[in-house]
Amino acid sequence: MTDYQDTYTRRKFTERAGIIGLTVMALITITPIILIVGYIVWKGAPAISWEFISGFPSDGMKAGGILPAIVGTFWLTIGTALFSVPLGIGAAVYLSEYAPDNRVTRMIRVAIINLAGIPSVVYGLFGLGLFVLFLNFGTSILAGSLTLSIMTLPIIISTAEEALRAVPQSFRVVSVSLGGTKWQTIRRVVLPQALPGIITGIILGLERAAGETAPILFTVAAFFLPRLPSSPLDATMALPYHLFVISTQVPGMPVKIQFGTALVLLVFALSMNLFATLIRFRARSKREW
Repeated sequence: MTDYQDTYTRRKFTERAGIIGLTVMALITITPIILIVGYIVWKGAPAISWEFISGFPSDGMKAGGILPAIVGTFWLTIGTALFSVPLGIGAAVYLSEYAPDNRVTRMIRVAIINLAGIPSVVYGLFGLGLFVLFLNFGTSILAGSLTLSIMTLPIIISTAEEALRAVPQSFRVVSVSLGGTKWQTIRRVVLPQALPGIITGIILGLERAAGETAPILFTVAAFFLPRLPSSPLDATMALPYHLFVISTQVPGMPVKIQFGTALVLLVFALSMNLFATLIRFRARSKREW
């Protein structure tokens, strides 16, 4: 009995030590993020006003607002989603549900993983050569959206495929046994059950696209434009590049404008996360496993 109690005590001690260690590691990870976000809010909040959000830059971008950069980032994100989401989900469905498990398919998966790790500046140079120069789209929202779409596709494909493969095989077997075709099974059973994971991948990809500077530097971003874009073939300002410009290229720039721009970009990304979280919550409440 004593040996049993000693073993039980050691296990409880090990469990508590593990919990304490995990808690410490979580705090070490979360604390810097909270401090960074808090510092941005503290330094950037004084710049936030209706004029700052809805106005145009003035006085060499040392005054006025950042509306063109906000609108440009919005349209780039929408354009990226229009190109990358259907292609990414379609590729994930094919790899998960239709592609045979052979050497070619494994090579494709490895290539997708490797593409996700390529530096964004390489995608920018690729977009410059293909979309801006070869296809003659010029520095435009279209060229920038296509470049960002190629950059985000590996993330969307990988996460969406994992979400589809996580759906229990029994769901597919039951659907087919009830007379459903393979496509009906995918569309009505597999995709709805995998929706939370797919949305996570989409938001991760789009958030990366919204915060990138190098790809849009070569394909779409303008140093300064006193107007809003009126066509997909127009250049535009964007929050990441505008933040880079006012932080490095404009002497005498007020610090509060720099941090105010960073705060707006942060809120933009967090809003996407919040929207995705609400959709995931509704999808998970309907999930049957």
